[in-house]
Amino acid sequence: MAKNEASDETIQLYSDLLATIGLEQKGKNMPYTSMNGNMYSFVAKEGYVAIRLSEEDKEEFMEKYNAGPAISYGATMRGYVHVPDEVLKNTTELSVYMKKSHAFAQTLKPKPTKKK
Repeated sequence: MAKNEASDETIQLYSDLLATIGLEQKGKNMPYTSMNGNMYSFVAKEGYVAIRLSEEDKEEFMEKYNAGPAISYGATMRGYVHVPDEVLKNTTELSVYMKKSHAFAQTLKPKPTKKK
């Protein structure tokens, strides 16, 4: 299924989160954030938000919110956590981890882009 199954509410909460901390949202069908060719958050086709964190922050997030790994198209997305709906609705609390995700993305090796 190529169509994004995320609800309008999920996409709006994600957009609001990014706007709150001044991050640029990319993607029309699957909203995401990226830096230097590395994606660090996205709205999955399965309808949830995933964020990429350092191993330490990922473990802390998963324990604190009883969250699991992000799974998209049947594959576990290494380094990403599935943001529970109740956490997504708490912009103030999630913004702390979104900022950590952004900071972590800055440490990743740049990937060449395909755009010319």
